[in-house]
Amino acid sequence: MTSTSSKCTRSGFRSDEIYKSQSIEQSLTPPETPPYDKIATQPLHPWPEPETAPVENAVRKRRKTLVEDVEFNITHQEVLLLHAPKQRYEHTKQQPIPDLKTDREMLVEVEVVGLNPIDWKAPDFGWGLPALPCISGRDLAGKVVKKPKSKSRFDRGDNIMAISTDYRDNRKAAYQQYAVVSDFNACRLPDHVKSTDAAPLGVAFVAAALALGICMGVDFGRCSGARGPNLLRTVHSLPRDALPKDIQKECFDSITESDGAKSGDWIAIWGGSSASGCCAVQLAKLVGLKVIAIIDVACNGERMLKHGADLLVDRCDPDRAVEIVKGITKGKLRFGLDTRGKDSAKLLASVMQSASEGSESRAHLVGLVGIPKEPIDGVVYHSVPIKSFHEAPAVGEGLTIWLEKLLDQNLLHTPDIEVAAGGLEGINAALDRLRDGSVNGPRIVVPIKV
Repeated sequence: MTSTSSKCTRSGFRSDEIYKSQSIEQSLTPPETPPYDKIATQPLHPWPEPETAPVENAVRKRRKTLVEDVEFNITHQEVLLLHAPKQRYEHTKQQPIPDLKTDREMLVEVEVVGLNPIDWKAPDFGWGLPALPCISGRDLAGKVVKKPKSKSRFDRGDNIMAISTDYRDNRKAAYQQYAVVSDFNACRLPDHVKSTDAAPLGVAFVAAALALGICMGVDFGRCSGARGPNLLRTVHSLPRDALPKDIQKECFDSITESDGAKSGDWIAIWGGSSASGCCAVQLAKLVGLKVIAIIDVACNGERMLKHGADLLVDRCDPDRAVEIVKGITKGKLRFGLDTRGKDSAKLLASVMQSASEGSESRAHLVGLVGIPKEPIDGVVYHSVPIKSFHEAPAVGEGLTIWLEKLLDQNLLHTPDIEVAAGGLEGINAALDRLRDGSVNGPRIVVPIKV
């Protein structure tokens, strides 16, 4: 079902209290963590998509990686450095290869970089920049050249994708020839997934999985197909001080397991065609949620149907979209994810308000880019605790091992891509295309290995 509004243009684990949100872009590049007594009084803005026991599918046997037993002896590399806000990244040669500091870190030769909007917004607007000069980039794919000292599922020569959410550590940034990666923040790629396809997936997948798993209490162990982690139970098993203070409230106090989303519940995703939105649609369907994707139907409807959305609602007439969602869910929508901004998040919150009236269960709204300024009774605003991915190995490893299964069994589609040329030196030009909005839909990836 869609609204018939006027034409709209395109847009871009192994195995009660209102919470002020920050955006995903801000979570990836937050300002310095304020003193704890301030956190309780102000939001962390600003910065920068039937229940039965699941049956495991047979996982393809991976081909053993064969590499020559040659010591890695390269000492310097090429990188992109940002020297000051409002400047372009500078191609720099003879930069030292980063050192491994913990037994779970490995060195990866970066082959492909996936670009994110924050890669140009941070320098342009000075959002949460670390000490300068710095190296940027959060999504990468490449090959392990130094394996971890501790026992690990990774070995030299493995093809991997990595997600660098620990943005203040230049060693782990993507815009360099060799990057340090914690083994619990990396995913080994199956033979049928190319590095160019995997490179832009990481941050989007992690953001979507944390939004659903921690903020909405979804148990991915109930997935049809590949079992995933119960992230909320995982974080609740940790000591509170094992996580940074600015995400403790979200991880420990924002939702209970009994209040979480379960098979058969509706979830509305405003901006479902974004990379995080696309991942969220697919993950939500794997656990049996009924998904409403509020999108530009003419531009992105076909892709959302491929990802399994149950209902497409055209966002081009926002008021009509609100009425449609209210009608379909009979005013009982309890779970919402917004990927676009404060205005659409406010509209989504207005749909969810009626669900909380006269009910003991609260509604839960996650805003990736922004949330409404005004609190709404019964609606909890959530921030995606992106830091938990790299600060809590159990969270990061639970997600990356699950991602390996999803990719191996073709249960998760990688984003559409556009390959940009020029290597490291071509990244500035590719980022310009993100700045001016000339790329709508596909994610830009840049191969940097010659």
